[in-house]
Amino acid sequence: MVDITPRRGTRRSFLAGTGAVAAGVTLMPKFGWGAEEKKLNFYNWDTYIGETTLDDFKKASGVEVKMDLFADNDELFAKLKEGNPGYDVIVPTNDYTERMIAAKMLVPLDHSKIPNTRNITKAFMNPAFDPGRKYSLPYMWGTVGIGYRKSRVDGVPDSWKWLYDSNKYSGKIALLGAPSTVLQVGCKYMGWPLNEKDPAKLEKVAEMVIKQKPHIKVFAEDNGQDLLLSGEVDLTMEWNGDILQVMAEDKDISYVVPKEGGLLWEDTLAIPTGAPHPENAHAFINFVLGAETGAAIADFIQYATPNAAAKALMKPEYTGNPAIFPPDSVIERCETAIYQGTEYTQLVDRLWTKIGAA
Repeated sequence: MVDITPRRGTRRSFLAGTGAVAAGVTLMPKFGWGAEEKKLNFYNWDTYIGETTLDDFKKASGVEVKMDLFADNDELFAKLKEGNPGYDVIVPTNDYTERMIAAKMLVPLDHSKIPNTRNITKAFMNPAFDPGRKYSLPYMWGTVGIGYRKSRVDGVPDSWKWLYDSNKYSGKIALLGAPSTVLQVGCKYMGWPLNEKDPAKLEKVAEMVIKQKPHIKVFAEDNGQDLLLSGEVDLTMEWNGDILQVMAEDKDISYVVPKEGGLLWEDTLAIPTGAPHPENAHAFINFVLGAETGAAIADFIQYATPNAAAKALMKPEYTGNPAIFPPDSVIERCETAIYQGTEYTQLVDRLWTKIGAA
């Protein structure tokens, strides 16, 4: 169990005036600027880019970025599965990266056009879901745990029971609106592997969630941190960085990975099949992986960076925060989701429909 106190200061303050834009210019790859129109379409999670990153990239390259937002990986996948509507760079999570590779929805990267790949920590460069990083590069990583308001709960919510199997905080609970994540974390609470695929066991998790529904205020579309900040809920399942962002604004909010463990994830940068501006896409990924740019992004969004050069520029309040970089004792209790094929996906969809209809 790890109980994290709020970080002092603001996520917007670090790297002010460091000349990140100028540094970004020197890190741009030397290729093909005149070959494409100066546009790039970026499909990203909400609150998941630096405060000035897109403007900095435009100043460095002349390329204007239009960013659309998705709420979860299912929305991202559904948007692209029938054909790319025009996106150049997307940010899928590891298991969905694997799923999209299998479905031929991603194009191989030209690493010669992304020299800032050298900034990435070596441990991230050969993941099982994308051996050799042929189709993706790491963006951020972290955990899924519980964000909570300390003054409104009785102690530290050190178990998923508080969200899945208790009426103590009825009407003040939020779960993520992500079907696979809700079922996977439910498996962890039940003492089963996160990637459990036995239909009978997953059915039991779904029944538990259905039983809990009267006490759940909302299945949040990637905004549980906002509900916590506004006081609409006192407990929420959320991505650690989203909770850290509001912890900087409200010292009464904290974050914990329950004793049963949680989800360990990695988000990636990838280029979808049919991207209209692939040269600009490579340049944008290279820019994001720059040391100064990466540090500014990480400080603003408060997620763990796999970028060693960026991390070296960060302050101890970031690098030493166990809610961002969990200790080994927490990581050992967590598991990474894997793509388990279409039958599993269909099962999850069926159980989620059942939960929604109950």
